[in-house]
Amino acid sequence: MEPNRLSKILACAGVASRRAAEHLIFDGKVRVNGEIVTVPQTIVNPKTDKVFIDDERIEFKDEKVYYILNKPKGYICSNKRMGTKKLVIDLFAELKHRLFTIGRLDRDTTGLILLTNDGHFAQKVIHPSNNLSKEYLVKTQQEITHEHLVDLSKGTLIEGKWIRPAKVTKVRRGTIKITVKEGKKREVRLMVQNAGLTLLTLSRIRIGGLRLGPLQEGEWRELTEQECKLIFA
Repeated sequence: MEPNRLSKILACAGVASRRAAEHLIFDGKVRVNGEIVTVPQTIVNPKTDKVFIDDERIEFKDEKVYYILNKPKGYICSNKRMGTKKLVIDLFAELKHRLFTIGRLDRDTTGLILLTNDGHFAQKVIHPSNNLSKEYLVKTQQEITHEHLVDLSKGTLIEGKWIRPAKVTKVRRGTIKITVKEGKKREVRLMVQNAGLTLLTLSRIRIGGLRLGPLQEGEWRELTEQECKLIFA
């Protein structure tokens, strides 16, 4: 690994996505050769410089790994321990790699989440320019009517911006599929709520061209090279 900006070096090392790495730097959690560094653009040589996050030295290795998980309910997509709350990365405790989730699903949402130690890959997946669609399976207390579908298709106001789903499809009596591209926090939940529906379960089943498939909640597996490319197909 050649000398580069500290934020990029941390992303390449699998510490976090580049954006998350910048926040670690801004928060004063990163030391280089014993000195706290708060500027992400600081040039670092991973071959000679000693880089620490808190008290943990970062090892710079080139092996990149990619996993797909069916996230169970009750787990948080974060690498920061908060009391006794369960973290998604706890499910990968047996692995030697330092992983992080690509994007987030809220605590009560299940389904497809990707984990990696490749910051560049993570940035590519979440960057708006790639316009990746995400499909959710929604189960509601009420039977879905035509009026509900119309209201859902109109979208809703989120963070001062009117957000519309890319597609809404009724599957059966109280089940629909909603496809979104914006990636706003809790956008699917808010769409369902503002359409007058009571949400029972929410699960993400697709990102780009990659589908969750038969994985049960809590199960995970490594992605193939072809599947990594399929995400962007």
